[in-house]
Amino acid sequence: MKPIRLAFACLVILSKPVGAVELNGTAEIVDGDTLVIEGSTIRLFGIDAPETGQLCGSAGQKLFRPSDDAISRLQHMSRGLVRCRGKEYDDYGRLIATCFSQAGDEINRALVKEGLAWAFVKYSDAYTKEQKDAQSSRLGIWRMACEPPWIFRAKRWKAAEQKSPNGCPIKGNISGNGKIYHTPWSRYYAQTGVNTKRGERWFCNEREATDAGWRLPLR
Repeated sequence: MKPIRLAFACLVILSKPVGAVELNGTAEIVDGDTLVIEGSTIRLFGIDAPETGQLCGSAGQKLFRPSDDAISRLQHMSRGLVRCRGKEYDDYGRLIATCFSQAGDEINRALVKEGLAWAFVKYSDAYTKEQKDAQSSRLGIWRMACEPPWIFRAKRWKAAEQKSPNGCPIKGNISGNGKIYHTPWSRYYAQTGVNTKRGERWFCNEREATDAGWRLPLR
């Protein structure tokens, strides 16, 4: 019997309503739209940043990695104390939140406005104006051909699923940095091996990996 899995796990944000939650503190950056404050993982509301494994550009152009700019900007805006507010958690226990820099600037809005992330219109139209402005000005991800991350993830997942044991494509690696899992759209997925004799393993979805004690690499 094949294992039950959630295909394209990170594409789905299953919201669980809670009372208003506010987190304040120093942030660790996971990727272009995810950060950690005091051990709590936060997914920025209404946006979707490029994945670290993505390259953008067309044939004949010099390709660029848009996640680097998104992560760099998020790191810059997260210097000092960050304040995040949200009312829902997703299926992975991440708070879906709007975050503000120490200077009071809204981080979510700035990333879309500067062309460093897409407005995640599947879940919210909060930043559609900022996206239109960035697109018309050809900023960041809009200056060259660049595939939306939800499409990139779906393609990578499907390809990796066909090659991995039992169709479970997430790699659980153990290193000096601890137990780290790599999704098919991560930058180091291809270079990462899985040695089951060392306790490394494959996972069918991200929730399975986090429940087993693995985490995403910090960028």
